[in-house]
Amino acid sequence: MHVTLAQHPEPPSGDDRAFVTSNAVIVLDGASAFSERDVPASTYADQLGAALARLIEGSDEPLPHLLAEAISETVTALGITPGGRAPSSTVAIARRRHDASLDLLVLGDSQIAIPGRVIRDDRLGVIANDVRVAYRARLEAGYGYDDEHRRLLAALQDEQLRHRNRPGGYWIAEADPIAAEHAITCRVMQDPNLWCVLATDGAYRPMEHLRIDNWPTIATADSRELESVLQRCQDWESTDPHGRQLPRAKRHDDKTLMIASMRSDAPV
Repeated sequence: MHVTLAQHPEPPSGDDRAFVTSNAVIVLDGASAFSERDVPASTYADQLGAALARLIEGSDEPLPHLLAEAISETVTALGITPGGRAPSSTVAIARRRHDASLDLLVLGDSQIAIPGRVIRDDRLGVIANDVRVAYRARLEAGYGYDDEHRRLLAALQDEQLRHRNRPGGYWIAEADPIAAEHAITCRVMQDPNLWCVLATDGAYRPMEHLRIDNWPTIATADSRELESVLQRCQDWESTDPHGRQLPRAKRHDDKTLMIASMRSDAPV
């Protein structure tokens, strides 16, 4: 595989993390918290990503099984339990198998774009929609990121927690390995033109708003061009400091874009 990566900000700042093995690429987006957590989201993403990278290296085992094992290892290492004080993270994985097919996994609202298709997990977006509508309406009305906005976001997360990793709710990497069984997965056959673009929501949402989310074009970018895309999103957000044009939870979010070309003759 040939991999191109851009992140804003670059780790260890922020909560986005990216990992590369000889056969896979992994992107994690540690969830921002508006109430106290036992472990920072960045620490959780670091631990989970390292475990995933080690388990996936050279393996054709089903990705949900490997993710479940990585979550279990992370729970033990960090001493966390499911619930309101546990950190969480989205997961996006593209893994080349020995038979030249490609396995994809998405859990949470990061996404993977491939030719002709975008794989995204939208289950979180339908939870507590009334609170989400309320905070976005306030932003559109010009109230900005004030105390009431923060109160609404805390209420939103409290309601989301009631539905986290439960049937009929949404599933996310946290402290229950069972969540991995509910990831969105698919397998695509290898071909010389196959590519993947993994993106966190902090990247793809402003890209969609700015109409620069042409994934086939993005897939041909080099690292400098990817960095330019992310900087353009960051700069644009500064021109919308109160979230009126694009209502969002916070003024700036972490942004990650990773391109993986599946050419077997290309180095990682």
